[in-house]
Amino acid sequence: MLMLVNCSNCRTPLQLPPGATSIRCAICQAITRIGEPRSAPPAYLPTTSSYNGYNNNYYPPPPPPQTQPAPPAPSPYNHAPPGPPPPAHGRKKAVIVGISYRNSKNELKGCINDAKCMKFMLSNRFKFPDSSILMLTEEETDPYRIPTKHNIRMAMFWLVQGCQSGDSLVFHFSGHGSQQRNYTGDEIDGFDETLCPVDFETQGMIVDNEINATLVNPLPPGAKLHAIIDACHSGTMLDIPYLCRMDRSGRYAWEDHRPRTGAWKGTRGGEAISFSGCDDDQTSADTSALSKVTSTGAMTYAFIQAIEKGQGIMTYGSILNAMRSTIRKTDEDLGGGAGGVVTTLLTMLLTGGSAGAGLKQEPQLSANEPFDVYKKPFSL
Repeated sequence: MLMLVNCSNCRTPLQLPPGATSIRCAICQAITRIGEPRSAPPAYLPTTSSYNGYNNNYYPPPPPPQTQPAPPAPSPYNHAPPGPPPPAHGRKKAVIVGISYRNSKNELKGCINDAKCMKFMLSNRFKFPDSSILMLTEEETDPYRIPTKHNIRMAMFWLVQGCQSGDSLVFHFSGHGSQQRNYTGDEIDGFDETLCPVDFETQGMIVDNEINATLVNPLPPGAKLHAIIDACHSGTMLDIPYLCRMDRSGRYAWEDHRPRTGAWKGTRGGEAISFSGCDDDQTSADTSALSKVTSTGAMTYAFIQAIEKGQGIMTYGSILNAMRSTIRKTDEDLGGGAGGVVTTLLTMLLTGGSAGAGLKQEPQLSANEPFDVYKKPFSL
């Protein structure tokens, strides 16, 4: 039975295997030493600060007192994962998740390419320090950076940890998304949206309620979060209150998605904005039809293209229109030759390739508060 302890430095909850006398935090690398208890430890009661109440069954309670102490067992946590960890605080921080689900019936071709391209853009275009970008893909050698459900949860917790005014946070996910029936009445369409970790078939999916509670609710005044979600059924993946409905002419209106139950889905004064690959009832493509060079998620490619080709002051409206135009044009031209401009961020990834297919998706924009999409400048 595993026990729960808090890191002595960053206070992140850590799982302590039986017999371990110390544990190294995967986030800040601090070593927390465990003293011999003089009596049986009290039972762990989940609180609202433990992953915002969505992890009640994630950490089991400590074992009951034993008459004979358990023999010491080697702890997998008593070694440092390779590579320096990202700092716990910083003006710019990002979590980038790309999952290919390789060697499974759910395999995708372009998601790890998406993650690499997004990291390249954040580092070179928006000057995010490499040490403040946490990458989770199946190619990582660090076990804590494999995109499992546990590791993605920990990464989201790290992203908002210590967040303060002036911070710019980015969460990018490229992989499978899904839906499940909602029984609380806080979803207009009756479904919760979900992200699929690499181990979702055994560990389950991450529901939009948890994503909102972990990434959105804690944002203080002056802090901003941008989410770029390249997955199916991702229109309201952050569960934030307002969805921008835009027609093909560029006219738009904000659709109110605040729960009828009165549940609060906003921030503590910060700003949360999400670009997503498609509406909640649509699927998002994984294709080589866009770059003509390598497989990518259609939405990630269109987002990067919009940033790369944007001139002057970019607004959220101009980016959303450019993304939709790229996908729409590809859908119309699909099968019409291999010409076209390839973004500089994708030419560095000369791998992969998959058969093209029609792209029936419309990227979406959502936010915690409505704003004028053609006047608000885009910045990370």
